[in-house]
Amino acid sequence: MNWIKSLIVYALCLIFIMLILVSTSAFSQDAEFLKETAGAVPEKVAGDFAFTEGVTSDAEGNIYFSDIPENKIYYWTTDGRGSVFLENSNYTNGLQVDEKGNIVACESRNERRLVSISPEGKVSVLAYGYNGKAFNSPNDLWIDQKGGIYVTDPRYGRSQDSLNQDGEHVYYLTPDRGKVTRVIDNMVKPNGVIGTPDGSTLYVADHGGGKTYKYTVLEDGTLTDRQLFANEGSDGMTIDSQGNVYLTTEAVKVYNPAGHLIETIHLPERPTNVCFGGQDHKTLFITARTSVYKLAMKVKGTGSN
Repeated sequence: MNWIKSLIVYALCLIFIMLILVSTSAFSQDAEFLKETAGAVPEKVAGDFAFTEGVTSDAEGNIYFSDIPENKIYYWTTDGRGSVFLENSNYTNGLQVDEKGNIVACESRNERRLVSISPEGKVSVLAYGYNGKAFNSPNDLWIDQKGGIYVTDPRYGRSQDSLNQDGEHVYYLTPDRGKVTRVIDNMVKPNGVIGTPDGSTLYVADHGGGKTYKYTVLEDGTLTDRQLFANEGSDGMTIDSQGNVYLTTEAVKVYNPAGHLIETIHLPERPTNVCFGGQDHKTLFITARTSVYKLAMKVKGTGSN
């Protein structure tokens, strides 16, 4: 009977080893298909900014990004031409282009509002705050497939002790713009946010807590089923057509939908935000402190992000 037990143990060990090898191979294949060219590194396309953030793309693949201290939003075309899109932007941080081509922006100082900016530069207020009080400092946002908007509201800088709200939370603005709901109230300092194209799952980074979580989205935009997705936080975030989630920490970290790290993209500067753009939406654009970088990818983005 001892030889039967030994055979069973041996078989189980083989199965375990095979599972590890298959899993490792799968992760390697995931990492291999991300970049257009193996070993490629991000290329600097613009520099000499004060602090870049909020990079997002429109339907044609042109990108917008913020220079927060300089109080400007920049526009960068698919053929490599850059210009100032908006002066005196109320120190906008996170940006996203909606389905009509308007830029939805988080004003991080002064009025601290969530606004919509037309392609011609006209600003309209979408939300002033929550429960009769101004936001702390809207940071990043994601627009769902219904047109509702998730916005993170931390506070950074010297004014951190004078919060307008009773903590640093996450909110949802309904598609009809009629109601702002607090959907997350148990994070240290929420920051990056991105959702799946079908709107079923939302990823939110607790930058202050050093974690990233995933949530199931309910019909009314509220959230349930909080799960730990990555054991690190993030500044800006994006997602590709394969469901991989891109975090920005000391590098761009790419996690597959199961929450396994499959790629790390290093840059000369610490990244702040990331999106897909370019004519085919297969170019990864990364804001990193004083510069903007790009990297050709094999995967596409999921639209404006």
